[in-house]
Amino acid sequence: MIKRIKIFVFLTVSTIGVIHASMNDTLIIRPDSAGIERAASELDSLLNTWYVKLAIINVPSDTTLPVIPEFPDSVYIKRLGKINSIINLPYNSIIRNHIHVYTDRKRESLRAILGLMDYYFPMIEDIFESYGLPAELKYMAVIESALNPNAVSRSGATGMWQFLSSTGRLYGLAINSLVDERRDPVKSTHAAARYLKDMYDIFGDWALVIAAYNCGPGNVTKAIARSGNRKDYWEIYYRLPRETRGYIPQFVAATYAINFYREHNISPLPVNVPLATDTIMVSKDIHLLQISEVMGIPVEELRYLNPQYRAGIIPGSSKPFPLKLPVSRLSDFIRLADSIRNYKANYYLNRSVTTVEPLRSFNAPSNIAGKTKLYYTVKDGDNLGYIAEWYRVRLSDLRYWNDIYTNTIRVGQKIAVFVDPGKADYFSKVNSMSFAEKQAMAGKPVPVTKSQPAATDTDGEYVIYTVRRGDTIWDIVKQFSGITVSEVLSLNNISDPSRIYEGQKLKIRKKT
Repeated sequence: MIKRIKIFVFLTVSTIGVIHASMNDTLIIRPDSAGIERAASELDSLLNTWYVKLAIINVPSDTTLPVIPEFPDSVYIKRLGKINSIINLPYNSIIRNHIHVYTDRKRESLRAILGLMDYYFPMIEDIFESYGLPAELKYMAVIESALNPNAVSRSGATGMWQFLSSTGRLYGLAINSLVDERRDPVKSTHAAARYLKDMYDIFGDWALVIAAYNCGPGNVTKAIARSGNRKDYWEIYYRLPRETRGYIPQFVAATYAINFYREHNISPLPVNVPLATDTIMVSKDIHLLQISEVMGIPVEELRYLNPQYRAGIIPGSSKPFPLKLPVSRLSDFIRLADSIRNYKANYYLNRSVTTVEPLRSFNAPSNIAGKTKLYYTVKDGDNLGYIAEWYRVRLSDLRYWNDIYTNTIRVGQKIAVFVDPGKADYFSKVNSMSFAEKQAMAGKPVPVTKSQPAATDTDGEYVIYTVRRGDTIWDIVKQFSGITVSEVLSLNNISDPSRIYEGQKLKIRKKT
């Protein structure tokens, strides 16, 4: 095994251990070794993507001893000061440890990231500029996914910007059995830009915005309140969730590593993703394997360029969907379009035999084999939580069986429920019971007040929304066109979006 040589560049400094200048001198920031290890392990997923594996195979191994220089704190501080950024880039021992992850322990992963930058960064910069966002926020995609559009976290967050399904849908991304637009680099970047703008409207500080992207605005708001209303990331550091404490240090480290990789004797891996690509809208169903076999394009390349199609099917018959191809092959696709669609169509477009990549690897739905399927008709005042309790099933199963992704159900809607055959007769009576009877059967109290309508007009300028059980501020905002989360929070003097409660009256401004 080849040992690596490390050269220490010595400079006399008096700033070792420097922390963010605005911090209280008595605050000691301790390194989070678990966070460092987690950041290091997450970078490895990028090495499994097709273009990167191809690049690794095609690049001859370097038999020379890599020279890995080390620098004192003063050098890191000076270099960070040279980066043009409106986002503050502080320095401390935690950030130094994260810099070492990129420039020492995970050098090959950084090489792959550098090789993909020319493909992804121009797109991200253009989209962020259109939203008026700082270009430096593009480095968040490095710490979120290492620029891997197929990255999936342990919690189910997916894509280059690591959206959970609920947040992805809230920001307009389609997520179903065939299409997961969290994996679409362009559409997910637009969604990330809208989310970041909403967070800046709430916090007005980019470090807090970046932290909120990781743990949610509610956790950041709580940390601010518990820290005596301090609004500096480093002053609320220990009030934040453990994972988020390493997020800003990762951001600063990634920004540093991408700007100064040459000084660490690192070169980009030549990842030959075609920089010149174009998109054509497909209005009929077509499978990537049909395109691959007729046009001779490796299916792995097609999947990389079009990662949002989970089963390989582009369901264009439902609505037009984009297909991204190298510019050099676009005219061939147009010319061969009919031949491609007809090629083994009965096999490739038979969705009953399609293998679908799971959206999540956790909280799998219950097995319904051998169970009896019942239907419940939604009544006024019902919600999914009640129905799950009445039938003694998991709420997550109820959502899965009925393809429901929000808390909104409507009166008259049919809800499918799977129960044990031996209890089918017992549960079949639920649909005809009164609310009080259903609550009594489930051993739950009956609320004293009746369910109120979701919204009623007041003076014509506002709508009053009554918060229902299970509502989140994001679910509510989604029901009103042209309204943002920050508008509702500001209008109702709400500082913590997670603290709305059932029965609360929210004022919503009407859009003309």
